[in-house]
Amino acid sequence: MSWVGIDLGGTKIYAVLFDGETVLAEAKAKTPTQGGPLAVVDAMAAVVRDLGPVDDLAGVGLGAPGVIDPAEGTVRQAPNLPGWMEPFGVADALSSALDAVPVAVDNDVNVGTLAEHRLGAGKGAENLLGVFAGTGIGAGVVLDGALRRGPTGAAGEIGHMIVRRGGRVCGCGGRGHLEAYAGRAAMERRARDLERKGRDTVLVDLAPARRMTSGVFVKALAAGDAVATELIDEAVAALGAAIASAVSLLDIPLVVVGGGLADRLGPSFVARVEQACLADVFPRNPDLRIVPAVLGDRGGSIGAALMAAERIGGAVTVGKGPR
Repeated sequence: MSWVGIDLGGTKIYAVLFDGETVLAEAKAKTPTQGGPLAVVDAMAAVVRDLGPVDDLAGVGLGAPGVIDPAEGTVRQAPNLPGWMEPFGVADALSSALDAVPVAVDNDVNVGTLAEHRLGAGKGAENLLGVFAGTGIGAGVVLDGALRRGPTGAAGEIGHMIVRRGGRVCGCGGRGHLEAYAGRAAMERRARDLERKGRDTVLVDLAPARRMTSGVFVKALAAGDAVATELIDEAVAALGAAIASAVSLLDIPLVVVGGGLADRLGPSFVARVEQACLADVFPRNPDLRIVPAVLGDRGGSIGAALMAAERIGGAVTVGKGPR
């Protein structure tokens, strides 16, 4: 029995065909920036069809950014996807586009955390916080072995924790949120603003009229760019403060850090976040570990497939991990 898992991000759609142990195929496409939700649904359907015949599928799982109502299959709000500020029934729309294949939807970071908990860096842990730094910042919470979504599906919205009251404007409109300091999109806005104010930066030279990808930040850091260094330092401090608060609140001994930005910056970035967290966390826990995610780009898609298998009613055998 095979399932498709889709990771819908602000810049790309990544899908895998998964049988519970092996990734059988994978496909990618850019996330449309025009046309709103329906254009994105069409793009996701095309990616699924690239994996093979849809009539052979047991179901599709979708990890989508923002606030999700899993029971209704609705994206209630997704600030990092243009045109998604109103609730949209993405599960029904995608199912219709795929000839009535069942579709289940959950928050993208929840499914990424599920994958790391079942098959990745958090395998075997009873309590886990998964933090994913990419276009935005999100987190998933596993307590007593179970993924916690909260009564409104908004558990884990660490990106909107306040790390600096009255600080920079976040994409959601609030001020001082973690995402305004450590989300790639917010860091890009800050870099371009500083360049307009007279700060020369390789970041703008490398991406004058296109998105500043995580790879652009890596190149700028390697070049010793002062603005890139400043932005990453701010991101490390903000992530450390937010994770320390979450750990202190929930008494979680393991934090897995992933997402496009964290993955590209590598283990040294995660180690810096760990040190920033340890400087602030209370009470001191000698067993607290903050480690890199290990499933990479596939993690969100694999987690979405696992979620679909559970929610739609199929069964998967979880082995040693995806191959």
